[in-house]
Amino acid sequence: MRLGVLDIGSNTVHLLLVDAHPGARPVPFASHKRPISLVQYLDGDGNITDAGQHELTEFVLEAWEFAARHKAEDLLAFCTSAIREATNGPAVLARVKDETTVTLAELTGSEEASMTYFAVRRWYGWGAGPILNLDIGGGSFEMAFGQDELPEVATSVPLGASRLTRDWLAEDPPSAKSVKELRRYIRATLKPAVSQLDGLGRANLVAGTSKTFRSLARIAGAAPSAAGPYVKRELNGTDLGVWAQRISAMKTEDRLHLPGVSEARANQLLAGALVAEAALELFRFKKIRICPWALREGLILRRLDQLVFAGPLDPAPHVVAPNMVAAEGSLAG
Repeated sequence: MRLGVLDIGSNTVHLLLVDAHPGARPVPFASHKRPISLVQYLDGDGNITDAGQHELTEFVLEAWEFAARHKAEDLLAFCTSAIREATNGPAVLARVKDETTVTLAELTGSEEASMTYFAVRRWYGWGAGPILNLDIGGGSFEMAFGQDELPEVATSVPLGASRLTRDWLAEDPPSAKSVKELRRYIRATLKPAVSQLDGLGRANLVAGTSKTFRSLARIAGAAPSAAGPYVKRELNGTDLGVWAQRISAMKTEDRLHLPGVSEARANQLLAGALVAEAALELFRFKKIRICPWALREGLILRRLDQLVFAGPLDPAPHVVAPNMVAAEGSLAG
């Protein structure tokens, strides 16, 4: 069957179509995305502006039409921290539903962390042993640890790369003082979250998901995406520290010349590097493995596990929200 996942993130809005069936590896068929940074559309009161809402609803309609045109049989639609933490988040969701008839399921931070961990576990398998997964988004930073398919602890903190860049790194390049203050803030925010994992044991594998980790690993010498998903990619903590220092002295336009850095993410690369660096230090790990699967794949795999085939998409938009409750209880960890 052809399954679609509509991901309304903080940095991009992305529809991914895959061909798969229960028990099978999902194979990407097509994607449609737009670099809409909803975090950049927040006003002084934390509301997503009318312009941002318009951009969002336009894309949701585009995504629906794209999915129907390519004969998607099921569609999951969800949103993460950008809408979850916006002051007018419920009103934005209501407007999207009213203007498109599409219902966006709002994932909590722990659900987001849990489903990303779930994808990582499926990618590496039981042989990986205990896994710690880290995911740097635009608005939040997710962490999850466990030995099973779902994590024992899954948590989220407001340390997204786009959010931190907007709030702390206004200059281009940033001043040494602002970088120092941001480092201090990141560590102060991370420490309580890291302490939640105390006593759970040591991870055999630390995985990094998200475009930020992939970009940082590529800058540090990892294979390009063209080499395929099965190439082993790692990010060494020492290399990360060196590159964080280098990036802090670069203007956004100069970062575009680095391998694997897109225009949409060049300005927030430093904030992402500082979060990654602090996480490795606080968790006391020297390197991180880059996993090609993340939240979207986790939701796809979970949906396939629970699938009840209901026929092709209707002519008018109708969305099946992600089922975030398993038979044994909440997936929040």
